[in-house]
Amino acid sequence: MATERVRLPDPVAESDQARALAMRYRCEFVDLKSASIDHDLFRSIPVDLMFRYNFVPLHLEDGTLDIAFADPRNLTLVDELGLLLGKKLRVKVATLSQIADLLKKTEQSQRVLEEVTEGFALDVVGEEDTQDETLSIDRLAAGDSDIAPVIKLVDTTIFNALERRASDIHIESRDQEVAIKYRIDGVLHYAMPPIAKDWHSTIISRIKVMSELDIAERRIPQDGRFRVRYKGRLIDFRVSIMPTIHGEDAVLRVLDKESMSEKFAKLSLEVVGFSDNDLVKFRRYIKEPYGMVLVTGPTGSGKTTTLYAGLSEIKTDEDKIITIEDPVEYQLKGITQIPVNEKKGLTFARGLRSILRHDPDKIMVGEIRDQETAQIAINAALTGHLVFTTVHANNVLDVVGRFLNMGVEPYNFVSSLNCILAQRLVRVACEFCKEPVHYDDEFLVESGLNPEDWRGVTFYEGPGCFECGGTGFRGRTAIHELLDLSDRIREMILDRRSSAEIKRVAREEGMTFLRESAVDKVRMGVTTLREINKVTFIE
Repeated sequence: MATERVRLPDPVAESDQARALAMRYRCEFVDLKSASIDHDLFRSIPVDLMFRYNFVPLHLEDGTLDIAFADPRNLTLVDELGLLLGKKLRVKVATLSQIADLLKKTEQSQRVLEEVTEGFALDVVGEEDTQDETLSIDRLAAGDSDIAPVIKLVDTTIFNALERRASDIHIESRDQEVAIKYRIDGVLHYAMPPIAKDWHSTIISRIKVMSELDIAERRIPQDGRFRVRYKGRLIDFRVSIMPTIHGEDAVLRVLDKESMSEKFAKLSLEVVGFSDNDLVKFRRYIKEPYGMVLVTGPTGSGKTTTLYAGLSEIKTDEDKIITIEDPVEYQLKGITQIPVNEKKGLTFARGLRSILRHDPDKIMVGEIRDQETAQIAINAALTGHLVFTTVHANNVLDVVGRFLNMGVEPYNFVSSLNCILAQRLVRVACEFCKEPVHYDDEFLVESGLNPEDWRGVTFYEGPGCFECGGTGFRGRTAIHELLDLSDRIREMILDRRSSAEIKRVAREEGMTFLRESAVDKVRMGVTTLREINKVTFIE
């Protein structure tokens, strides 16, 4: 039996047709991918009307609403819509597929959540003291009236978090309300307007049930996990419940292992955001036969991703690569990965000792937290293994002090080191809406820049669009500083010279510092000056 092929509209032909219609009916043609749209209108105009009449609101000025419509020939429909909205309409023509795409995004992001939560903002009980209220298990079991909306709310919140690329969902209890936020590209955004405190215990109970936690226990922290199926793949959520003065808070960390495995299959150091100069140096260090490659930075600065990228580049069937991590967040093909399990006694130090008996060529230690782990890692690096590891410190020079304060033998530590890399993540200006902006000289001076050096450079910022969820940023990239352990610098560390002296010599030897790396990203138009001022110290 012959199957009928569904033909998708040709975007070019559709665009030409819409332009011809616009010209014939003396309307303006609008390309919704590049048009500026007032996002507040999507909150004030019912979403079902937009779907029913297939239009997108653009701007409202002096009582006249500009709308993008696919078919300006249907005047009756336009008149009817004007009456329903109570406004004078100015019709512009856009392609039907662009309107449909935009409405789909709108539906999946904000409006559905707000419609789902409309029922939750009612019946606020102010007088009742809910602090020591008996657990609402009765309310959960009472029937559909309460439980169905809660399930719908929690499921929709999770769905929207995945649609908007959130890494965490935060549920915060306050005095009179519950706030739900998403962390997107490292920054928290409200997922919806705060909802009534009445619903707090049922939302938390729903999350506990999903994570198989004790719903009767509300006075101590609890950790759990659950898994959902989304777009044909399984996504894990790590759940942390924490008691606060206003009730329990929850944070759900999204662990999209399958999506990350796809990304890591193609992951290389170019993707991470290295400058050309640092890339050449770092590649040299990760290909050394032995020694220690140390990456530093605060929590969530992408240290592990950088090490994974390095491992992906150097892994071969000839080498045995073993990692010990807490936890193993992403699985890499062809690499043995061991999760730390402190409850069962498998610590970094104990695991690392066992790994060394397992005949590895290259080892990755998720984090060095204590002297014992540090000592074993250094010995492994000195005895012919290539060791990748991370440590929490603010910059490359603080790492040295951190290790020496752990009580590590300075000579062994310095001998084992190949390089120290510090990194941070900065948000990338949204490609879809970023536009040139002008900064006055005063702001440039405040940012530590010489206005004369920046006269011919274009700065960019994003006003916000649907692609970036109105933030002006989409995705993140890393900024780096790489300390080359030259003989001169090794000697200075052993002589316990000050950080300022080591920094001066490193600069003379061509080292680029974090702030300079960030400024280069601004010069290239990758990120914004305001963003790097938030992430790095102004020198």
